[in-house]
Amino acid sequence: MTRSEINRLIQNSKEYFRRMNFQLPPWAYWNLQEWRERKGSCSEVIDNMLGWDLTDFGSGDFLEQGLILFTLRNGNLRRDQKPYAEKIMIVEELQETPMHFHWIKMEDIINRGGGNLVIELYGSTKDDQLSKKPFVVRVDGVERTCTPGEKIILTPGESICLYQGLYHRFYGEPGKGKVLVGEVSTVNDDTTDNCFLETVGRFPEIEEDELPLHLLASDYVHYL
Repeated sequence: MTRSEINRLIQNSKEYFRRMNFQLPPWAYWNLQEWRERKGSCSEVIDNMLGWDLTDFGSGDFLEQGLILFTLRNGNLRRDQKPYAEKIMIVEELQETPMHFHWIKMEDIINRGGGNLVIELYGSTKDDQLSKKPFVVRVDGVERTCTPGEKIILTPGESICLYQGLYHRFYGEPGKGKVLVGEVSTVNDDTTDNCFLETVGRFPEIEEDELPLHLLASDYVHYL
């Protein structure tokens, strides 16, 4: 992805968050100079990879397979005592986050508003493949027995709990508009705790055709 494309997507996301009345922390809007001036007091933000996160999963087509999100809070079991994390995401109609699960993280995915979120689910086998067995999930605390590949549609206000080892992919339901999606979870580590069914790139390879509008969490190590 080019930096100019990333900058444009972040700018569009800021406008959508404002339209949905979802407020980000002040440092979400810092430029590169502000980050360099204040980085000494921001170790939790930098070390725990809070902030802007954007990927096309190596697809080359962000709107077909991609995700933009902002990590609002996150612990780091090697450095602090915070055992939880929170993200906010924007999912376009038919924009896929590929099939994956987490070995360690347990998460609630919440439709915070906008359109409908479609989540396709499978259990996993001991060798990390798709299971053919039925499984149980909880949607807003209510148990539901699912068949492999079942699709659950979350309307605004609904949520689902995804436990460790549960394969899931999601996208916005066509014709319903983009979706504001929340995630509340145990500590998140996107560098080690994602098992994708097919090989993808979690973080984008960036062609630096202009300076960053705002740093991505994966930029901290390069720019600060």
